[in-house]
Amino acid sequence: MGGFVRDYVLKRKSYDVDVCTNATPMQIKEIFKCVKVPFEKYGSVHLTYKKVNFEITTYRIDIVYKNGRSPSQISYTNDLLTDLKRRDFLMNTLCMDSDGNIIDLLGAKKDIENKLIRSIGDPNVRLKEDTLRILRAIRFATELNFKLDDELKKAITSNANLLDNLSYYRKKQELNKIFSSDNAIVGINLIKSLKLESYLGIDLNKNIVKTSDPIGMWLQVKPNSKYQFTNNEKQYMKSILTILKDGNINDMELYKNGVYVCYIAAQILNINTSNIYDRYDKLPIKNKNDIALRPLDMIRLLKIKNKSNLKIIINDVENKIINLKLSNDKQSIINYLIDTYDNSML
Repeated sequence: MGGFVRDYVLKRKSYDVDVCTNATPMQIKEIFKCVKVPFEKYGSVHLTYKKVNFEITTYRIDIVYKNGRSPSQISYTNDLLTDLKRRDFLMNTLCMDSDGNIIDLLGAKKDIENKLIRSIGDPNVRLKEDTLRILRAIRFATELNFKLDDELKKAITSNANLLDNLSYYRKKQELNKIFSSDNAIVGINLIKSLKLESYLGIDLNKNIVKTSDPIGMWLQVKPNSKYQFTNNEKQYMKSILTILKDGNINDMELYKNGVYVCYIAAQILNINTSNIYDRYDKLPIKNKNDIALRPLDMIRLLKIKNKSNLKIIINDVENKIINLKLSNDKQSIINYLIDTYDNSML
């Protein structure tokens, strides 16, 4: 049901399958011994089979929402229609039975054909039940290139302040998906038109350029300090920012930062990216280990007593090699070191 069937109708690939059933989690566990039950209290279990993720949910009624994210009280039901009416958007209510027949109880197919995202029932109620639906609506509009229904748009604008209570972890998850979409700029423009930037802690005042990695877009939207990034993500952002400040990509930056970081920076700078990989492949060395003369040989050659100078010498050699002022062969490097450094410098 849901997204998988919607994508099936749209002829889009989908790797996650939502299954709804009148079987309870305990009954499902008796059938599938390997299921995971992280959300058993919501009537939901997880199963991975042949690299496909299945989320199996029992028909239910969400009775009480307390935290703006999930129901604090549910009740099981045997009625599919009752279960569908608790969900977020009409386009996500398509179902398929075990014979492959499409079941459309709420007119989802028409919305899909019209490329329209509408709330099930009063959108104000739905968004207050689960604030994440605001960002999910924008993500679906981005990924599917659908339009938001006018009533849903109004409800999002009226309830935008609810995003203040949404964790930055959840905000980052949804924004990552929006930024990763080929249609990312549509999502950016939608966020801007709905005036959600301040509630999301991002800055869209400048023109945002689509990049092949969401990190490039995070860097452009200047997220506030409440967003948590991994050390790897922080390093990528720092490296890209260094290149952006220079405004150009020379061979030394390719060497120091790597081809991927430079490729993203080139996209932001609107520099031709077609030759970035070729330029990187043609670099005479890719790292210090590629230098033809080993550090130990440099120490012996120059009789270096203060080994702290070795780093300066290696940096000098790699700089000369990258800028094609020194050939990366052992004898050329030996000659250069002898001519350049004397004992008084070491």
